[in-house]
Amino acid sequence: MADAAVAQPAAKALSCPNCGGTVTLRAAGYSVTVACEYCASILDVSQPEVRLVTRYNEKASRLAIPLGTRGTLDGTEWEVVGWMARDDSGYPWEEFLLFNPYHGYRWLIEQRGGWSFGEQLTRTPEGSWGGLKVDGESYKPFFADGTARVTDVVGEFYWRVKRGDTVRTDDWVRPGAMLSREADGKEVNWSRSRWVPAATIAAAFGVAAGGKPWPPLPHQPSPALPFVKGGIVIAILAFLALLVGASITGGGRSLWNGSIAIAADGRDQQATVGPIELTRPYQRVRVSADVPALSNGWVDLDYTLVDRKNQASYTASKAAERYTGRDSDGDWSEGDQTAGADFAALPAGTYDLVIDYKGNNWVDPNKSSGNFWDPGAGEQTPDWRRDAVQPQVNISVRSRGGAGGGVFVLMLILIVLPLGAGFLIHARFEGARRGESDFASGGDDG
Repeated sequence: MADAAVAQPAAKALSCPNCGGTVTLRAAGYSVTVACEYCASILDVSQPEVRLVTRYNEKASRLAIPLGTRGTLDGTEWEVVGWMARDDSGYPWEEFLLFNPYHGYRWLIEQRGGWSFGEQLTRTPEGSWGGLKVDGESYKPFFADGTARVTDVVGEFYWRVKRGDTVRTDDWVRPGAMLSREADGKEVNWSRSRWVPAATIAAAFGVAAGGKPWPPLPHQPSPALPFVKGGIVIAILAFLALLVGASITGGGRSLWNGSIAIAADGRDQQATVGPIELTRPYQRVRVSADVPALSNGWVDLDYTLVDRKNQASYTASKAAERYTGRDSDGDWSEGDQTAGADFAALPAGTYDLVIDYKGNNWVDPNKSSGNFWDPGAGEQTPDWRRDAVQPQVNISVRSRGGAGGGVFVLMLILIVLPLGAGFLIHARFEGARRGESDFASGGDDG
């Protein structure tokens, strides 16, 4: 014959000896005490005769989750059978005792709108005071030498509880979970609670979702941490993609090289060079100029690329300038003998490059150049156009692949900015959370 099914505890109705109210005992056979929900008197139900342990004249406050409410967490249906309020030196919280005949007891802990789902451990965590480990997860100390006091109680419990009961507490945390140690003169109990979003509790038990606790609760995970972790991965992948794209589209080729002469009298000049063949649908082109003889002067350079087929033109301007001198601080110099001008996106075709240019010389006003009667009497001002042997501008035209350095930097900024904002939000959250710890100045809990 098959074994008979194990009998499950049934609800049982009792009369409160103090107020006469009907008290429903939901975990009959398991509960030791029950608090009357009408007058909050504590009743001993461990014996057939219900005995009044403590009488309270005031009614229990209205609960966020009424006794008898059922809700499903982690696929298991739980019933709220007890509630008590506790306090540790002005640090209050509420605990709802949950019961399931197949899975036993669990706890819902509520504090400042934040919720945790707790269970009693049947083993002592491994490690020492400075760090504990359970199921391979490490916890670090957060609160120490606390005293938790029961300030109110309603419902039934599997141990004798009353207002004023106290236990010594210590807590260790990791993001998303907390280990708690409670000890009195008789025994030591360990429990583990994990953070549960308020929306999950609201969906399970039909209560208001509540606000976001601030400062954060000790084990509350940073809401920005998933974004930061994902952002780091995305940023790395995006950076690698940029590098690969730059390597594929980069490596421009030379299109034309040559030189044009600079007139010693500094007149306006024009030169046309080419042909310049552009083969890709669109490409970037840089025209570079180098004036080796340039000294204390500048060269204005205006470029026009003209498509031979349709006479479409594209312009850019640049100036090469170089100055040197000596003052009370010693020799000085500024500028560069080279200059580069970029054309962003030129269509394919055959082009001529028209260069309008002019060499200019800088005259130091502090040096004498003679007088009205004898202009040559003063110090002769150097002129790089006159003194150099065949002064010229060396022109180089190259196609350039990729998006260019400026665009590359902009793309990096767009990647890094959101990630940086996430880091700041995470740092602010963690700073506020750790600031609540008894070990706030002693280190980092990671």
